[in-house]
Amino acid sequence: MTAVSSQQLAELKALAGPGAHVEDPAELAASLTEWRGLFRGAAPLLLMPDSTAAVSAILAYCHQQRIAVVPQGGNTGLVGGAIPHSTAERSEILLSARRLNRIRHLDAANYSITAEAGCVLATLQAAAADAGRLFPLSLAAEGSCQLGGNLSTNAGGTAVLRFGTTRELVLGLEVVLPDGRVLDSLRSLRKDNTGYDLKQLFIGAEGTLGFITAASCKLFPQPRQTATAWLAVPDVAAALRLYSAARDSLGDELTAFEFANRCSLAFVIKHIPGSRAPLAADSPWQVLLEVSTARESADTGADLERFLADMLEQGTVTDGMVAASGAQRDALWRLRHSMSEAQKIEGASIKHDISVPVSKVGEFVVRASAWAEAAVPGVRVVAFGHLGDGNVHFNLSQPVGADRSAFLARWDEIAAQIHQIAVDFGGSFSAEHGIGSLKVAELERWRGGTTLELMRAIKAVLDPHGIMNPGKLLRAR
Repeated sequence: MTAVSSQQLAELKALAGPGAHVEDPAELAASLTEWRGLFRGAAPLLLMPDSTAAVSAILAYCHQQRIAVVPQGGNTGLVGGAIPHSTAERSEILLSARRLNRIRHLDAANYSITAEAGCVLATLQAAAADAGRLFPLSLAAEGSCQLGGNLSTNAGGTAVLRFGTTRELVLGLEVVLPDGRVLDSLRSLRKDNTGYDLKQLFIGAEGTLGFITAASCKLFPQPRQTATAWLAVPDVAAALRLYSAARDSLGDELTAFEFANRCSLAFVIKHIPGSRAPLAADSPWQVLLEVSTARESADTGADLERFLADMLEQGTVTDGMVAASGAQRDALWRLRHSMSEAQKIEGASIKHDISVPVSKVGEFVVRASAWAEAAVPGVRVVAFGHLGDGNVHFNLSQPVGADRSAFLARWDEIAAQIHQIAVDFGGSFSAEHGIGSLKVAELERWRGGTTLELMRAIKAVLDPHGIMNPGKLLRAR
């Protein structure tokens, strides 16, 4: 791959169609950095095709001309997976899904929705709700992240314990391959036992194997009743006991089970306007629990309150409140969804997106916290996440008064140890954010051997010239 000539740029703009490109540096700037500011890139051109045919033509040309392509959705990722890195010797073109934003079909009777990759997640949720259905994928960035990015990173979010990750919500995909061919498996079938399930190759592949243009996804009954509680617990062991009891008592109506330590909530109260602590007394750990049901005859609120009364009597829960209105529920979820933003405002942080078996979350937090506090005196542990699926965002905020650059310079050293602890407990160093540019070396460290060989073999077959998102997930060769 080489630098792109002015003639090639003109050809690409023509293939994208009128008004479907950005090349002004000022306009490009927002697409060249990720949310945390860890990665800043360069690109001579951003293309915004509005049809699968246009994407096909662009990729066929780039394949022929050996032009690198970086797919981009809402650019809400946290590992640099959608940031181009053009150099004087090699140009990387941004290929955006933002104009592929149509909902092609919603089949309420089939509980399915077919939408293009540039649809914002909140738009999908609203379309499903208008039809009396639920699209359950939900995460903090849902107002700006796009379906294609969710698919490419196999996004998790707050409802995984009940509905699974994005991978489990997909029925079919439409994907443009690196050479411009279109893989049309956009079917809305629950059963289709016809050989290899090719769509799964592209979910979680971070744009390295092709460009997803549309997907058919599962819908579910819209909840008729929802009950949400914010609870105080003395430690993560108590939170785990609470979770186990909730699964036994509330069954599949348990929709979300989030947890956070004191520091996580304190930063939100400090930095996010309008935020207030839900409980009068301070607590080392907090739990956000939600149950929901589509059954008209259920009394979800009463069921939850009876359950929580038992937990209070046993001492598993030390304090709590149940949202009395939709506005209160929204306020509780804003606290949870604002934790990353608040930590960013507080100062430099070294972040880890790990998962361990749910039963090991408490042991992981204890061991990782002890190591971090010994290795970095004064460090502030900001731990929160999705306890119901074992996903911990184990973040470290710089000590008060510490030098930001010196602290961040220790990222690789600290991450290696935190990831080692997660792996010691049978966990993963990447739960829901993906690999991107940030964790390429870690993938090689923890998923080497046959696993990495097969990944590279698949990449070589589908993208022999290595034009798709070079250097992301797999090291460029």
